[in-house]
Amino acid sequence: MAASDTTPVQPPGRPLVAILTGAGISTDSGIPDYRGPNGLWRRDPEAEKLVTYDTYMADPEIRRRSWRMRQDSPAFRAEPNAAHEAVVRLERSGTPVRVITQNVDGLHQRAGLPERKVLELHGTVRAVTCTRCHARSSMRDALDRVAAGEPDPPCLVCGGILKSATVMFGERLDPEVLATALGVAKAAEVFLAVGSTLQVQPAASLAGVAAEHGARLIIINAEPTPYDPLATEVIREPIGTALPRLLAGLAGGG
Repeated sequence: MAASDTTPVQPPGRPLVAILTGAGISTDSGIPDYRGPNGLWRRDPEAEKLVTYDTYMADPEIRRRSWRMRQDSPAFRAEPNAAHEAVVRLERSGTPVRVITQNVDGLHQRAGLPERKVLELHGTVRAVTCTRCHARSSMRDALDRVAAGEPDPPCLVCGGILKSATVMFGERLDPEVLATALGVAKAAEVFLAVGSTLQVQPAASLAGVAAEHGARLIIINAEPTPYDPLATEVIREPIGTALPRLLAGLAGGG
């Protein structure tokens, strides 16, 4: 999606609502988080190697393990939950909404939010890309090849190494996507950070940017975040109930 598609434009009198979502919004869909008290990186630090770019590129065994992990990923079985659906209802109420997500599961779009209103800071697990020629193709097709006996399927165009179309550790975020996200954060009158520890930069800094530009910053997360002191409101309730209630109030002009 071109960054220009997400340029914040809202009708007079309707404040732009920006929603930064992290892993916590998808846990009710059966996708575990990464940095929470029971997160994957805490339970299995070795798992980080599977999504670290230099290690992935250098070690064929790591790539084979990564493909096996992708085969078993709960992201492909997950369905949108009440929180994702609440965001869609807010957008359909006529409120200008932009979602900036750290997640790679595509559940905002599956819930019905238009592609042009979602900025995927860390890419998507639903596609693969070649590290040599940058050809992009379907993750489903790649996983079918793995299931058929290719443990580390090469690019069908040039024979290069394939990876998921996500931003691995050691890779930079897409500068165009990040620039658009910064523009949304600066323009937002309400900025929600939902289910994010706000520890991963530069995504986390968007909360600070929004607050500095006068947005009402609301944080919904089970654990404290570094940006809590800047927030107008901090909510520790479960996201699946807190976010729908909050967004229903915003849709009604609250």
